[in-house]
Amino acid sequence: MRRFFLFIRLILESLRFALQALQSNLLRTTLSLLGVSIGIFAIVGVFTIVDSLERKIRNDMAFIGDNVMYIQKFPWSFGPGNGDFPFWKYAARPSNTESEFRFLEENLQNAKAVSFLAQRGRNTAKYQNKSIEGVFLTGASFQYPQIQELEINEGRFFTSQESIKKQNVVIIGAEIEEALFSGISALGKTIKIKGKPFIVIGVMKKEGTNFFGFSPRDTQIIMPYGAFGTLYRIGYQAVEPTIALKGFEDDEGLTALEGEVTGLMRAKRSIKPKEESDFALNRTEAFADAISSLFSILNLAGSFIGSFSILVGGFGIANIMFVSVKERTGLIGIQKSLGAKNYFILSQFLFESIFLSLIGGGVGLFLVYLISLIPIESFDIVLSISNLMTGLVISSTIGLLSGVIPAYLAARMDPVEAIRA
Repeated sequence: MRRFFLFIRLILESLRFALQALQSNLLRTTLSLLGVSIGIFAIVGVFTIVDSLERKIRNDMAFIGDNVMYIQKFPWSFGPGNGDFPFWKYAARPSNTESEFRFLEENLQNAKAVSFLAQRGRNTAKYQNKSIEGVFLTGASFQYPQIQELEINEGRFFTSQESIKKQNVVIIGAEIEEALFSGISALGKTIKIKGKPFIVIGVMKKEGTNFFGFSPRDTQIIMPYGAFGTLYRIGYQAVEPTIALKGFEDDEGLTALEGEVTGLMRAKRSIKPKEESDFALNRTEAFADAISSLFSILNLAGSFIGSFSILVGGFGIANIMFVSVKERTGLIGIQKSLGAKNYFILSQFLFESIFLSLIGGGVGLFLVYLISLIPIESFDIVLSISNLMTGLVISSTIGLLSGVIPAYLAARMDPVEAIRA
């Protein structure tokens, strides 16, 4: 208990000395701490903006699905890992078929859901004398909501029977509802696409414009895959169909699903063991990995820039501590002559250095917080707890390193010489 009270006393006394250092020469101390404030502001500010931007981009990329794999002709990247052979060989690959989709649906063990889909942009939807252009049309099997995790604001998604019977039913985006129905319910109404009637059975939740400048869900119409086939030809030299697979959360990197899909697809297409696969397995994690790599570089650049200010701030605090030791040499001698141990003197100056650095870091964090309050239309800047703790840890470390040598010199003083000085 005595040690605890001694520790509390030491902290309070160090804080008092730190505040005295601020008050005794405000301009000198402020200029010295400015380096720490700017450094913490630069590092934590970059971390905060990059994290907020990454969060926004990841949320806006949610329309491609999470933990999802797509079977397509073309790989999403054309690096060495994807064969690195000419474009025409990709184009010559066979298109996915509905029989392959049914085969995978029946035999896959590592997939939570399997969906067959085809998509086509630049469509026009009409209702009475109103129309909207630029509609993104998607034909899919009834398991599509499990792949994309759709949010239906009103109505429902089509059933398995409606999908099998190729019924002309659609789920529309919020922007389409606003343009065609303006205030009235869209459910049960009949819209026309390429001259064919479709009954609206659901309306998706409004998402708004994303970071990339468009709203994929708000201008999308989803219909059964068979009904889509009555509007567009599907297959080779036409709309390319895609098989989408939803993996389980515990399948890290979808490695188990990838191995199973590769084996089943090669067996279905009778591909010999030594022959290359004539399909690509594209994972949404590829986007996540690319985004993480990009923002890791940005974080590194921000840390590099901020480290110079931190270095300057560290020298500034060391300068304050050297001056503080010189000013309090007589007091150190009195304390040691009264029985103060070396560790007490050492700890006193170390705590003072850390407190000074924390004050400078706190100013930098406050500036970052002020930036987070600025309204930005494209994304919200949020100062996270992790970035806040990062700033405090960096400040404490700089204070500790800056105060080690002055504190050591103070602790090693001879009490007689210190009092005489």
